[in-house]
Amino acid sequence: MTINLFDDASWMSLRPLTFTRPVADLRIGILTIAEKWGKYLKADYGFITQNYLTAKFASVEASLYINGALCPDEDLLQSIAALKNGEVLLAGDIVLAFNSSDVFTYQQARHQLKPIEFNSKFLKMTYPEQIFSNNPTEIRKDFELLTKGRSSAAISSTNQLIGHDIFLEEGAKVECSVLNTTYGPIYMGKNAEIWEGSLIRGSFALCENSSIKMGAKIYSGTTIGPNSRAGGEINNSVIWGNSAKGHEGYLGNSVLGEWCNIGADTNNSNLKNNYAEVKLYDYESQSMRNTQLQFCGLIMADHSKSGINTMFNTGTVVGVSANVFGAGLPPNHIPDFSWGGGNCFESYKLEKMFETAEKVFARKSLPFGSLEKDILTKVFELTSAHRNY
Repeated sequence: MTINLFDDASWMSLRPLTFTRPVADLRIGILTIAEKWGKYLKADYGFITQNYLTAKFASVEASLYINGALCPDEDLLQSIAALKNGEVLLAGDIVLAFNSSDVFTYQQARHQLKPIEFNSKFLKMTYPEQIFSNNPTEIRKDFELLTKGRSSAAISSTNQLIGHDIFLEEGAKVECSVLNTTYGPIYMGKNAEIWEGSLIRGSFALCENSSIKMGAKIYSGTTIGPNSRAGGEINNSVIWGNSAKGHEGYLGNSVLGEWCNIGADTNNSNLKNNYAEVKLYDYESQSMRNTQLQFCGLIMADHSKSGINTMFNTGTVVGVSANVFGAGLPPNHIPDFSWGGGNCFESYKLEKMFETAEKVFARKSLPFGSLEKDILTKVFELTSAHRNY
């Protein structure tokens, strides 16, 4: 079976996280949205996304199309499986899925195919803060999906275990740590490692080849994606993967993309002093949008970095490939390809950014080639209007 996961208007409202990927490549829970659908449906998948992303995120030959912003559940799976050729599954004006050998866009599907109304609740990613807000639930769902009918690798007796919902994949290691699963499960991917003296409260996911450093304090609803390193204090946050927050400092109610690095003693605020609802910068309106959340921290897109002792305000959005350092609180929106700190920024030149990225990729034994450069060049062009310092 093959499926295509399509972007709808959510791709726009999820920026800057989606500047470098389709919506279905966002990680929430343990897996990306695309990986969830692939495992539930036992399907190969492709993407219907922005033209400049298709060289990396290609489509596949398929007649079943699913909205890439949807997280799967039983009701959705049953309704989508029941779709016949020429039918589209709708929830009001939202196209959830369609089955067609002739129609290839969700806009065409809405108007040209036979409508089937979906009346159950569903989880759809529309704004960045929904990733960390729904992460505890998605960790639980992914944990059940990945571990059902399987046995965990052995867990060392040096640990203090509280509860039973813990699963270690092959090669995962944890020593001399406190693991509390009474608030949610703990999952460790292949060759993941939790170093000595760590305090972990589920729900928590540490993905393949990632590590938690000594003495870390990890709270519920946190995911550390693959090939990453984390330490310090982290609460209800998602790190996509290939990123580092390896030192002391607080990260809470936040989302970090891929290839990010958080300097030592960097902290973010996730609660305003007046306890008011937090606003985030919105790329569509180019203004602040009320999240209606009291707790909301840092949204940081791919390839961005902070220097030591950086302080991020409550509700800060950092664009793609920003380099933030220096004294003082930076603004609540740091445009893509910015270089500087406080209120003093300049444009981060593409050539300089590429030099750094090549070194970062080399540390993972990966090439930084034309595919990545072309995407970042396009994002640099798309975001030029925001860099009016």
